[in-house]
Amino acid sequence: MRGLSRSSLAEVEERFNAVAGSADLGTLSDELFAVADLLDREHGLRRAMSDPARPSEQKAQTLRTLLAGKVSEAALATSETAVSAKWSRPGDLADALERFGVAAATAEAESLGKLDDVEDELFRFGRIVAANTGLRRVLVDLAVPEEGKRQLLRDLLGGKVAEPSLRLIAQAAVHPRGRSLEAGLEEFGQLVAQQRQRLVAVVRSAIALSEEQRQRLSAWLRTSYGRDVHLNVEVDKRVLGGFSVRIGDEIIDTTIVGRIEEVRRRLAG
Repeated sequence: MRGLSRSSLAEVEERFNAVAGSADLGTLSDELFAVADLLDREHGLRRAMSDPARPSEQKAQTLRTLLAGKVSEAALATSETAVSAKWSRPGDLADALERFGVAAATAEAESLGKLDDVEDELFRFGRIVAANTGLRRVLVDLAVPEEGKRQLLRDLLGGKVAEPSLRLIAQAAVHPRGRSLEAGLEEFGQLVAQQRQRLVAVVRSAIALSEEQRQRLSAWLRTSYGRDVHLNVEVDKRVLGGFSVRIGDEIIDTTIVGRIEEVRRRLAG
């Protein structure tokens, strides 16, 4: 988010932080996702709630009338602050509420001591979906009812991943909001990492890294970037040797394949 939306996001964050401490974090996450989904679905409501010409108090009262008794006070307070703020574009309002839905799930994971698990499980499920075309087809099929997708995910992942992971995976699958499923999972993983003020590195290697190798790589990246870095390691036989690291748009490539491609580029030049 940029400009006006960035400052509004900070306002909502302040309110969210004030109310989240006493809330049921799992419920708060689900409710903020639900409000974001409502705004995505009801275009007229979204336009009205994000209209900068309408008085903030009027928008907040309209939302309270609509949601009172249906969501917790924490979700209502966060949502009221969001609709009272001004946004650079209407879609930023729903984006912000989804973002704080992720923040609530992240806080839930931290309270359970499961934050590392959530980061790993989002990444692993993204790779499972990419490799299983049948599963992916069902999860992205608009004709499959939302509850059918949620039940499928509960059957597949219930008791096997942390509850916040299941919550975030379900949101990415059931309400993609214009993203591919893989992109949604990656975005949520990045947001989870941001809550810990650390970067996420996707590492591709021909073989699984030992714990010592992971620690050495983490230490090197921490020194290079000045921040903690969470490693998501993907074993890829096509790498042949060495490894590559992607952090955002930056790629560090020490693979044999990468070196061959570099030689080819130089020869072609």
